Amino acid sequence: MALPTSPAPFAHWMLREIFEQPATLAATVQRYLDGTELRTESCAGVLAWLQRVQNKIVIAASGSSRHAGLLAELIIEDLSGIPVDVEYASEYCYRSEKAMTNAAVMVISQSGETADTLAALRKANLAGHETLAIVNVDDSTMDREATVAFPTIAGRERAIPATKSFTAQLLNLYLLGLMSAVSRGAIEAADLKQRLQEVAELPGQVDTQLKGWEEAMRRVACQYQTARNFLFLGRGIHYPIAREGALKLKESAYLHAEGYPSGELKHGPNALVAEGTPLVMIATVDHSDADSVQRYEKVIQLMRDMREQHANILAIANRGDEVVASLADHTVCVAGMREPLLAICETIPLQLLSYWMAINNGIDVDHPRNLTKAVLAE
Repeated sequence: MALPTSPAPFAHWMLREIFEQPATLAATVQRYLDGTELRTESCAGVLAWLQRVQNKIVIAASGSSRHAGLLAELIIEDLSGIPVDVEYASEYCYRSEKAMTNAAVMVISQSGETADTLAALRKANLAGHETLAIVNVDDSTMDREATVAFPTIAGRERAIPATKSFTAQLLNLYLLGLMSAVSRGAIEAADLKQRLQEVAELPGQVDTQLKGWEEAMRRVACQYQTARNFLFLGRGIHYPIAREGALKLKESAYLHAEGYPSGELKHGPNALVAEGTPLVMIATVDHSDADSVQRYEKVIQLMRDMREQHANILAIANRGDEVVASLADHTVCVAGMREPLLAICETIPLQLLSYWMAINNGIDVDHPRNLTKAVLAE
C-alpha cells in the first residue's frame, strides 16, 4: 500500500499522526493478540527472552523512549517482581559493568538507529548480556543486532515530535509486563485474560474520545496562549507521562516546561507556582487498584493546596470526576480503565495541548528548530 504524501485532510503530519493512534494501537493488538490470548508466533521470542532473564533488566533509551522505559520499570516490577533500572542511553555507555551481573538489557528507539542507544546495545552485546530491542522500523540496526526484537506497529512517523510511536511503545511495554508475569508464574489465567480483553478494547476507546480531546485542548491552548512556563505533575506511572507532556511542549511549542512527581512539588518547584505558570496535573485513578486510589487521594490534597496558592490548574481526570473538576480551572476527561491503559489515554490530550500551543505560536510543528527525527550522532 502506498504511503501518503501529504497530511491531508489534516493541516500537519503531527495532527494526522495523533489521529492515527486508534489504528496503530489496533495494529499492535492484531500483531500480538489472538482474541484474549497472546499470539504464539509473535510473542514466543519475547517470552523466551524473559525466561532467560536471571537477575534484572536494564533499560537504555533517550528522549520520549526513556519516558516509556520509566513506565515499563513500574509495570514490570509490579506485575512480575523482576527488578528494573532505567538508564539514559548516553550514560549507560560509560557505566561500569560491575553492577550489571546477569542483567538483561532492553533498548527502546523509534528509529532503531539512535546513536547513543545503538552504542548502549552494542556495549551490552559485547558484555554478553541478553538484549531486546523495541523499535518502530523493521530491519533497523537495533532490530538486527539485538538478541530479540519486539517491534512496535506504528508505521512511518513523519513529524519530528513522537506521538503514535510513543503510545505504541507504551502498549508494547504493557504487553511485555504481562509476559514477564507469565514467565514468572505471577499472574492467574483469568486475570491475564481480562487484561488482554481490556487491551483489545483500547483502540476503540481511544477512537471514541479523540475528537473530544482535540476540541477541549484547542480551547485550553487559547486560554494559555500567553503562558511561557508550565509544570507537569503525576504520581506513579503517571510521572513518566508528565515528563513526556513537558517534553512535547518544549519541542513542539518552544515553551519551558518541567515534569515532576506530584509529591516533589513542595520540595523546591513550588517556588515557581504563580499565576503565569499553569500546573498540568494528572489526576486519573484506577478504582480497582488500592494503590492507585491512595495516589489519587494524595493528588487531590495537592490540588486543594495549590488552589489556596491561587495556582491555575489544568487537570487530566476520569470522566465524571466532580471533585477534580471543582478544583481545576480546566479539566479534560478520559474514560475510566486500568492504570497502564489510563497512562496511554492521558498521553494523547497532552500531545494535543502541545500541538495547539505550537500552532497558536505560529510554529512549524512538524519540523521544530534544531531537532531531527533520529539523532544519528551523539
